[in-house]
Amino acid sequence: MTQNAALARHYDHDSASLIGDRLEAARSKVEQRFLEGGNVLLSVMEVLNRLLASLDNISRALETGSANDTMAGLLATVKNLSELPEIESLRQTNLEALAIAGSGMRNHVDDMQETMRYLQTFAVTVKITGAGLPEFAGFAEEILDRIRSGTSEVKGFAEQLIALEKDLTVARSFGATISKQYAQTVPDVVRALETDARTITEHRAKLGVIAREVGVLARGIQSKVATTLSALQIGDITRQRIEHVQATLSMLDTCLAGEEARALSRHDRERLTNIIHHLCAAQMVEMVEDFQRDSRNVVQTIASFGGDTQEILNLRAQMQGNGGDDNFMRALEESVTKALGIVAQVEAASLKADAVSQSTAATASRLLEGIDNIRSIKMDIHYMALNTNLRCSRLGEAGRSINVVTGELRLFAGKLDESADAIVTGLTQLDKAAEAMNATANSGSRGLEERLNGAVSNIRTTANAMEDELATLSEHGREVATQISLMIAKLDFQHDLGEILSASSDELLTIAGADIASSEGLEAVLAPLSQRVFKTYTMVQERNVHHAVIPPLEGFEAPAATPAPAAQDDDDLFADALF
Repeated sequence: MTQNAALARHYDHDSASLIGDRLEAARSKVEQRFLEGGNVLLSVMEVLNRLLASLDNISRALETGSANDTMAGLLATVKNLSELPEIESLRQTNLEALAIAGSGMRNHVDDMQETMRYLQTFAVTVKITGAGLPEFAGFAEEILDRIRSGTSEVKGFAEQLIALEKDLTVARSFGATISKQYAQTVPDVVRALETDARTITEHRAKLGVIAREVGVLARGIQSKVATTLSALQIGDITRQRIEHVQATLSMLDTCLAGEEARALSRHDRERLTNIIHHLCAAQMVEMVEDFQRDSRNVVQTIASFGGDTQEILNLRAQMQGNGGDDNFMRALEESVTKALGIVAQVEAASLKADAVSQSTAATASRLLEGIDNIRSIKMDIHYMALNTNLRCSRLGEAGRSINVVTGELRLFAGKLDESADAIVTGLTQLDKAAEAMNATANSGSRGLEERLNGAVSNIRTTANAMEDELATLSEHGREVATQISLMIAKLDFQHDLGEILSASSDELLTIAGADIASSEGLEAVLAPLSQRVFKTYTMVQERNVHHAVIPPLEGFEAPAATPAPAAQDDDDLFADALF
């Protein structure tokens, strides 16, 4: 077979038209597929940003000082709760001291009442004895009035002590019951609250660790997505190289239609066509090899997303698994409810004890006033009796009997001082016990209810915020998984797209044939055509392939290639990847 026949076999206008259509289909497919891939990658990047924002919110909620302060406040309140049994025991001790002081005075009050009865008896005797003596009639009645006044004062004194003893009895009985309940309930409630607080703290610490792990994975995927976006330049590069091949074939057609090419023989035209077809085939072969290699790397990177997203889903499941904040909150609220029941009892005991303390202080003040009144009455009786004694001494035998009775009046009136002194001592002890009661009035349960409710409210608020953020995180986690699954399907460049490119390359190889024609004698036409083609290149690989197929022709200056684009930053690369 002649060389002309071999070339003719390789050159077929219909085949050239077919490869042109195939190249245009391949270029269009590359452009469409990589545009879709870029859009999917941007969607994944967007949902990753939302996922990371949710993680940041969770981290802030977990690391916020207010959350830690709330838990610290709860533990401090629990400590106060644990001190209640000791405080109640101290309160009972003070109540007992009050009772002892009151009981000690009760005996002296009884003595005073007995003394007042004797004094009244003696006063009546004075009145009867002095009935025949007009000058003693007014005295006897006056002294009786003072004794009756004293009797009334002592009676009021006794009644106040009895009322105080009743209050003390009720308070001590109620407090004793509370103390027994404390021994049975407070330790368990305190342990439960401490366990609940510790469990929530540990759970949130674990959430923080998991959130950081999810963040590392998400940022890893984010970095891979950015790398993939950059790698999508292969699509733009492939599209440009297909366009350059298309431009080369178009230039060939233009050249063949030109005046110089028409002057060539049929054989020379076929040789020229063969050389250009070999150039296009060589460009396509290398372009397909580069595309296969680079797109395979992209697909491998994308495939690695699957394991990362599954790990994110697994970690997200751990964050929302059993034993979450809601379960812990229910346990905490149950413990706090029991604690509040105890606090209510403490409040009741405190109110009773405070009432007793205040009543005691008021009673002590009134009793001191009463003692002063009794001392004053005692002094009146004493001096009235003394005056009577002086009068009796002037009456001689007639006043002797009255003198004896008034002497007894003075003697028994003096006993009132003894009882009054003992009662004052008792009142001092009573006052000290009341002060001790006041010292414990502001301890114990004061503010516990408010602090417990406030702590639980703050913890509940934080738990609700965490629940909302975890729900958002869960939604974004699923969305990431969905988008990445979609991305893997969209960016499978080997399927369909790689086949089209390979088929186009194979078609050009078939048209070009096994042997490349000689360029001898074609320099005048081939050189300008080669220069025009060379100027379209933007990549070093294309120029190298060109020189390998069509070396610089002797006598013709090598053309200057179109300058390669300047180095681009990542934003430019992303923009290029999206065309």
